[in-house]
Amino acid sequence: MTTIAAVRKNGHTAIAGDGQVTLGEKVIMKGNAQKVRRIYGGKVVIGFAGGVADAFTLEDWFEKKLENHAGNLRRAAVALAQDWRKDPMLQKLEAMMIVMNDTDLLLVSGSGEVIDPDDDVVAIGSGGNYAQAAAMAMIQHTDMAATDIAHAAIDIAASIDIFTNHNIIVESF
Repeated sequence: MTTIAAVRKNGHTAIAGDGQVTLGEKVIMKGNAQKVRRIYGGKVVIGFAGGVADAFTLEDWFEKKLENHAGNLRRAAVALAQDWRKDPMLQKLEAMMIVMNDTDLLLVSGSGEVIDPDDDVVAIGSGGNYAQAAAMAMIQHTDMAATDIAHAAIDIAASIDIFTNHNIIVESF
């Protein structure tokens, strides 16, 4: 399990994720996994929650879609979501992704959703609801930068959710 949160504020976009990998519901297997990473020559950042092997499969599939659509994030995300719904192998994958570049921020899920969040905040994973609530409050009531908000949202979620830790990675545009 994990938590990923992404924030867009004042023309800046940031995504943060923790590093915890659990086995079942009782064992922490790793504390410093990198679940936020740059792909497509550093022009796109993804964050994933769910099964690690499933997430890596989706990352590879998504990067191919980016290549097929000349880096157009929205078109690649829609193409991935369409394949995810139709392909029997992909349908079995249990993961979600947040994808972003310098202009777009999207949630992509296996049930075919490609969502551009209304409030410029999106979060996924076991602590996603906590991180999203924290980020929304910080956007509305502070002058914090997007990078600081994303980091703080994961930090707050890690204080509540046992499947999220304080080993946080942040990427931004």
